[in-house]
Amino acid sequence: MELSNPNYYINRELGWLEFNERVMEEAQDKSNKILERVKFLAICSSNLDEFFMVRVSGLMDLDIAKVSSKDPSLLTPKQQLSEISEKVHKMVSKQYNCFNRSILPTLQKENILIKKFEQLDKNQESFAKEYFEHIVYPILTPMAIDKSRPFPLVNNKHLHIIIELLEKKSSETLFAVVQVPTVINRVTKLPAENGVAEFILLEDVIIEYIGKLFGGYKVVDTSIFRITRNADLSIQEDEAEDLLLEIEKSIKKRRWGHPVRIEIEKGMSKVSRKFLESSLKVKSENVYEINGAIDLTYLMGFSLSLGYEKLRNEKLEPLQIPEFIDSDMFEVIKNKDVLVHHPYDSFDCVIRFIKEASKDPNVLAIKQTLYRVSGNSPIVSSLINAVENGKQVTVLVELKARFDEENNILWAKKLEKAGCHVVYGLVGLKTHCKMCLVVRQEDSGIRRYVHLGTGNYNDSTAKIYTDLGFFTSKETFGEDVSALFNVLTGYSKVTNWGKIAVAPKTLRQTFLSCIEGEILNASLGKEALIIAKMNSLVDVEIIQALYKASMAGVKIKLIVRGICCLKAGIENVSENITVVSVVDKFLEHSRIYYFENAGEPRIFLSSADLMPRNLDRRVEVAFPIDDRDLKERLFEILEITLSDTEKLRIQNPDGTYSKIDRRGREHVRSQDKFYEKALERLKEAESNLAVLNNIT
Repeated sequence: MELSNPNYYINRELGWLEFNERVMEEAQDKSNKILERVKFLAICSSNLDEFFMVRVSGLMDLDIAKVSSKDPSLLTPKQQLSEISEKVHKMVSKQYNCFNRSILPTLQKENILIKKFEQLDKNQESFAKEYFEHIVYPILTPMAIDKSRPFPLVNNKHLHIIIELLEKKSSETLFAVVQVPTVINRVTKLPAENGVAEFILLEDVIIEYIGKLFGGYKVVDTSIFRITRNADLSIQEDEAEDLLLEIEKSIKKRRWGHPVRIEIEKGMSKVSRKFLESSLKVKSENVYEINGAIDLTYLMGFSLSLGYEKLRNEKLEPLQIPEFIDSDMFEVIKNKDVLVHHPYDSFDCVIRFIKEASKDPNVLAIKQTLYRVSGNSPIVSSLINAVENGKQVTVLVELKARFDEENNILWAKKLEKAGCHVVYGLVGLKTHCKMCLVVRQEDSGIRRYVHLGTGNYNDSTAKIYTDLGFFTSKETFGEDVSALFNVLTGYSKVTNWGKIAVAPKTLRQTFLSCIEGEILNASLGKEALIIAKMNSLVDVEIIQALYKASMAGVKIKLIVRGICCLKAGIENVSENITVVSVVDKFLEHSRIYYFENAGEPRIFLSSADLMPRNLDRRVEVAFPIDDRDLKERLFEILEITLSDTEKLRIQNPDGTYSKIDRRGREHVRSQDKFYEKALERLKEAESNLAVLNNIT
C-alpha cells in the first residue's frame, strides 16, 4: 500500500494549533479553579507568540523565497500560511470571548476587578492622575513620524500606542508612537474598599493623559498595537570563529526581525491601521484585531501576584524519594537502580546528587550536560563548588537552546571563570540529552555513577513539568555515558553502544528495529503491542513504520501531548492505532517507549521526541530500563495515563481532539493518581524504616 498518501498525514503546524486549542480548553473549563483558568489563558498566548516567532516566520521566509515544496499533507508554505491565519483568527476570537465573557465576570464574583478608566471612581481617578504625572510621564518618549523621522524600530512583543494627530493650525494628519514602558508594572492596584481588589492596566492610564505629550496638537485617535517579529536565530556554525560571540550577536538581531504578526486594538481607526500595515509592510491577513487587552501573557504574573490560594488548585508538594531517605545516595545507587517521577518525586534528589558529589572527597570528576537551567541554579553552584574542592568538572552548555541563549551564555562564562572545562557541543547539532556522570574512587576501584533524564536540569521547571529520572552505577551505562562525553568534548568516535541509543547515529534505527520486531511477533501470532508517550510525533519514516505495524495487527497506543502528524483510525491503515493527549496542571514532558517484545518488554526513556530534528539534528539519548520492578512502574505510568477520564482527549479522524465519554467509568485524573502513588511509596518506605529503627 502507498503510505505517502497526503490524507494519512496532519500538517505539523495545524497539529500544533490543535494542541494550543487543548490548552485553551483548560481556560474555558469551568471545573478548573478560576486562577488556573487564567494561567492557561496566559500559556495559550505565550504559545502563540513563540509559534509566530519561530514556525510562522520560517514559513514566511520560504514563501518569500518562492519555495513551493510540500509537506507530507501536500500543503505548500503559502497554503500553510493561509490555513494558519484562518485558524488563528478563530482561535484568538474564542480566546477573548473566554476572557471577556467568562474569566473577567468570574474574577469579579471573587471581588477581583480589572477596570477601564471610565469605570474609576473619583478617588481612583485622582490616584491614576497622580500616578501618571509622578511615575509614568517622566518615562514616556513620544516618537514622531514624518519625512525626517521614519517609523521607529519598535521592539518585539512590546506594547505600543499609535497616535493619530492634527496640528491645530492645519488639517494635516500626523502620526506618533509611544512605547508602553516595561520598566514598571503593567498592572497597577487601585485604592478600593470593602476587601475588593481593583486594578487598571498601564496603557489605559497613558491613553487617558496622552494629550500631555503633544501640546499644540489635537489627538484624533489612540490605539494599542504589538508586533511579533521573526526571532529564529540563523547561525552559520561552520564559519563562526567564536560560537559564543556569534550567538550573542544573533540574539541582538532577534529584536529587529521582520514583522510576522501585528495585533491591534479593536476600534483602531482605518487610517491608523492602513498606516501601520504600510509602514511595517505586513499583509492584512497577518493583522489580528483584538477585542480586549492585547497580550494576555501578563495574566500569568498578575495571577501569581494576587495570592488567593483558594482560587487555585491544591498544591501538591514534591515528595522525598523513598530510596534516599536517611541514606548515602552513592551507597543506594551502588546497590540498585533508582527511578524518579517528577514533580511528584522531588527534583531535590538530583540537586543533592550533584551537591554531594561536589563535596565528597572520593569523587574525582563530574561531567554534565546543561540545556536549560534556572536563573539561580543550585546545580551550577554545586559544579562551581566542585571545582573549588579540587574536582575535575566538565560541563557541556548548549548555547543554542531557543530563547535560553542569553541565560546559557551567562552560565557558560561563570562556569569557565570558576575553572570548569566548558564546551559548547558539536557543530550543526544541538546537544539535547540530559546526563550527569560522577567518577568516584572506591575501595574496589573507580566506579561511575550516572543520572539520565527526560527533562532539563532546571529546578524551577521541574516543579511544573512531568519527567522521569534514572540513577544507576551499572558499568555498562557508565561506559556508554563516558564514551558519549568523549565524543562531545573531543574527537572520539563510537561505533557500538552497550546500552544506550544515541541520535543522530543509532536512535532512529533502534526505534525502527523495535517496531519491526513487533511486526514480526504479530506475524507469528505472538502478542504485539507498542505504547509510546512523547511530546510530538512528526517524523514520516517513523509514522510509516507505525502504519505498517498497525496493518500487521500490532496494537499501538500513542500518548502525544503536542503535535501528532499521524492519523489514527484510517481504514486498513491505522485501525489499530489510538492517539490521545493529556493537558493538565503539569506540563506532560516525559518520553517513554514501550515494546511488548513477545512478553519480555523493552522500555526506553529518552530526551527525544519522534521528530526529524531529534532523530537527525540533535545529540539525544534513549536508555533502556532493565530492572523488572522499574519496568512495572513505567508500565503502570502508561496505564494510568491511558485510563485518565478527566484531562485526556482522544484524536478524531479529522485530526481534532475530543474528551472521552466518562459514563460508566471510574473518574481518573492521572496526575492526581501519580501523586497518590508517590505518596503510597513514601509512606510504605517510612513505615518500613520505622519498623527497622524499632528493631535496632
